[in-house]
Amino acid sequence: MRHSLPAAIAILLAISTTPSQAQAPQAPTPAWPQRSVRLIVPLSPGTGTDVTARLYAEKLTQRWGRPVVVENRPGPDALAAVSALMSARDEHTLLFSFGGPVTMNPIMNATLPYDPERDLVPIVSASDSFLAIAANAALKIDTLAELQRRAKAEPGKLNWAATAGMPQFAFAGFIAAAGINMTQIAYRDFNPALQDLAEGRISAAATGLLPLMGPAQGGKVKLLAITNRQRSPAAPDVPTAIESGFPDVIAEGFQGFFGWRDMPQALRDKIAADVGAVAPDMPNDRLTRLGQVVRVGSTADFLAMIADQRARIQAVVKAGGATPKP
Repeated sequence: MRHSLPAAIAILLAISTTPSQAQAPQAPTPAWPQRSVRLIVPLSPGTGTDVTARLYAEKLTQRWGRPVVVENRPGPDALAAVSALMSARDEHTLLFSFGGPVTMNPIMNATLPYDPERDLVPIVSASDSFLAIAANAALKIDTLAELQRRAKAEPGKLNWAATAGMPQFAFAGFIAAAGINMTQIAYRDFNPALQDLAEGRISAAATGLLPLMGPAQGGKVKLLAITNRQRSPAAPDVPTAIESGFPDVIAEGFQGFFGWRDMPQALRDKIAADVGAVAPDMPNDRLTRLGQVVRVGSTADFLAMIADQRARIQAVVKAGGATPKP
């Protein structure tokens, strides 16, 4: 069948405007990052969290081809850092933090200036800080079981201190599991507590492994247990609380990357994959000296870690080991 020229043009126009045109591929999403990335850290420069963040920033700078700049925003309960992330409203700003903002803060604070479920999007874990329980060496206590026996024999006579956060929950969890009575001594600054532990004014303490290493090597302090699930490469002879007969005493100082509210899932997956890709190149010897170890998994793994820590904190609070703020 033959068509006139106008009829042929009409046919071509009809073909060009069929529904198949609406299914044409859209322009690809721009590559990320397109400029420098800001990594907010809730602790001061030189702390273990800060150093680990900077090590990751160096590796990610090489992978992304854009600078990753660490910005320190120290403050109680990491609120200053979280506020900085929220106010940025910028897809090139991330938070590198311990789990407290999404595990501890919602339980221990009646009100918060952010919604932990929506304003902070867990992306991927990065490292695990080792926490430890120690006793004054003069007490001649070598294990958690011995500390339990001594405390039961002398109820209320022994005292303890802990840094705020997971170390405090670790020791409170031990007291609940051991069924003992010990008096807590509060310190605004934990450095004097370490001195009091070494001099015997404090019977026992829970804090990061690193600050306890010096007093332990000097013979003033005895490391009793690591509260993580695994032993620390920095102190391989110190058993975990699980190995010491207290399977419920688990407190881990994990750290990881968090994104902003409504972060696109594709970008979340990309960052998690990139962190996992650079993790094998992290300087493990340096992390060991910081009392840490690389711990990277999937986003689902990170979410499971957060849920587990939150449940353990709630259990300690329920047992009366900590009181939420009004």
